[in-house]
Amino acid sequence: MTGETLVTMLRSARALTRLLVDDLTDEQMRAPRLAILNPPLWEIGHVAWFQERWNLRHQAQRRPLRADADALFDSAAVAHDTRWDLLLPSRGDVLDYLARVVDQTCERLVDPKRPPTEADLYFAQLALFHEDMHGEALAYTRQTLALPAPQARRDAPAEAASRTAPGFGSGPLPGDVDIPGGPFMLGAVPTKSFVFDNEKWAHPVTVKPFRIARAAVTQAEFAEFVEAGGYRRRELWSDDGWKWRDSAHADHPVYWKREPSGRWLRRYFDRWIELADHLPAIHVNWFEADAFCRWRGRRLATEAEWELAASGSPSGRGNLGWRFDDTQDVAAFPDGDSAFGCRQMLGNVWEWTASDFGPYPGFVADPYAEYSAPWFTGHKVLRGGCFVTQPRLLRNTWRNFYTPDRRDVWAGFRSCAR
Repeated sequence: MTGETLVTMLRSARALTRLLVDDLTDEQMRAPRLAILNPPLWEIGHVAWFQERWNLRHQAQRRPLRADADALFDSAAVAHDTRWDLLLPSRGDVLDYLARVVDQTCERLVDPKRPPTEADLYFAQLALFHEDMHGEALAYTRQTLALPAPQARRDAPAEAASRTAPGFGSGPLPGDVDIPGGPFMLGAVPTKSFVFDNEKWAHPVTVKPFRIARAAVTQAEFAEFVEAGGYRRRELWSDDGWKWRDSAHADHPVYWKREPSGRWLRRYFDRWIELADHLPAIHVNWFEADAFCRWRGRRLATEAEWELAASGSPSGRGNLGWRFDDTQDVAAFPDGDSAFGCRQMLGNVWEWTASDFGPYPGFVADPYAEYSAPWFTGHKVLRGGCFVTQPRLLRNTWRNFYTPDRRDVWAGFRSCAR
């Protein structure tokens, strides 16, 4: 990775961040107080602060560009539910802060008098991937608040206009593939490529032979579960899942509603649209995914099983990075099949696994110590990315993690035979 390459990526990430907020009103930038999101104005200030902290203050030993930056935008020090009470700078001031930080970071990376060090490149990538993750968070904030879909596909290829392009693939993809199991190295192998601390390092596990679905569960399949009374059948739910179902008064996915005619609709940002039979179920939490699997006499994959099933994925480009402005049919993108024949293991929807999020053997926190270690209790692992995830962020070993009650993220699942 060169400084010039990183500059291009950093500029691209910053342009997308701006696209995700530039059309929002000042009121929308402050957002209502909800436990599952941040005020967008605070979020973009935090993105700037994080990049400044690691690239300018840590690496270049520069003084803060804002004297109040730590008090306002340090996520480890500023409690989540207090972020609405802060006296945040004006929108213009925060956008100026964003611009100055990225400009100075990029100038350092291509300074002919001082080539970037390995540490400079590492921390620039850390800030880049951090911004990519917050870009995804801004997208699901817009979904949560029923705001219009962002115009994020400004540079999308022409093929995005057609879901029937040659070789694209459409429709369902039923059936399982047989995974032979055996010894497997779970986690990232040490290389010069950037990886996060929770992926370190590859260690031997033994996976029993298993069968996993070729594709993610579809909206049509999940609608069958809803119609069969799946949300009312106690025997399908774990104890914690049933408590969540009661407290949330849940009887269908969060962004679904039934018309008087009986037809189901789902909310896509600010628009209600019909369910699409072959698109993946999305915005379902771990408890809902687990209950569906029990209803079908199946189960969620462990993350070791998921990583093994996803291994050998070719470089065929799937539904990532706003290539399309929504999920696509579960049979799409056959050129991205894993070595075992599983489709869309990378892209379209994040996939819940059965595994709790925890450290791998010998875990040592990286310099950004708050990234993983504080969340090793109470979270489930998700794998694979979704249609808004940037491709540069993902690897077969990349671990996402959320509490099992979260329905706002772009998450679905695939199942395994018991």
